[in-house]
Amino acid sequence: MQRADTVVVLDFETTGLSPNYGDRVIEIGAVRVEQGQIVDCFQQLMNPGFRINSFIEQYTGITNHMLQNAPSCAEVMAQFADFLGNDNLVAHNASFDRRFLDAELSLIKRPYAGAFVCSMLVARRVYQKAPNHKLGSLVAYKDIPTDGVFHRALADSEMTAKLWLKMLDDIALQYDISPVSFQLMQQLSRKSKDTVHRFLNDKAK
Repeated sequence: MQRADTVVVLDFETTGLSPNYGDRVIEIGAVRVEQGQIVDCFQQLMNPGFRINSFIEQYTGITNHMLQNAPSCAEVMAQFADFLGNDNLVAHNASFDRRFLDAELSLIKRPYAGAFVCSMLVARRVYQKAPNHKLGSLVAYKDIPTDGVFHRALADSEMTAKLWLKMLDDIALQYDISPVSFQLMQQLSRKSKDTVHRFLNDKAK
């Protein structure tokens, strides 16, 4: 069984919405979680090879000046592939981060073996009464301590990790499932909301 509390949680800041239109990663932040504890982290700015627009500068707080002397995407992604190893991955709105991870690693011909789970999709099933399922809103909803910094990659990956562990704790407490497997969280992310309670009850038997 692969434990859900042993994963790499990652977040990208990018030049836009899609690598299919030439957008690149400009910052990666990730934390390694082992049996519920954050034990390591990875953070690096990277130069995409072109100037970023003013909207991205304002949204992320990352400026062209900051990126000017940053290492290339290829250099940083090679380092991150080494950091990632074969671990499973978690991201908030994972379809976005996965597209960029796949695109950047394909450019340097580095595969990865881990599977993805989206913490936002899981949160929509576990916290159905939350006002919305944005990362900042969920952190506030569950009273998770934060320094208030969002839209920087390492801060967002740390908050996502804390939210992920909180969801695991809540599932374990409510349904007496321990440890929660990564495969269960994958399955849960694909369930319709009205079947979640029955699904988790069945897993507890």
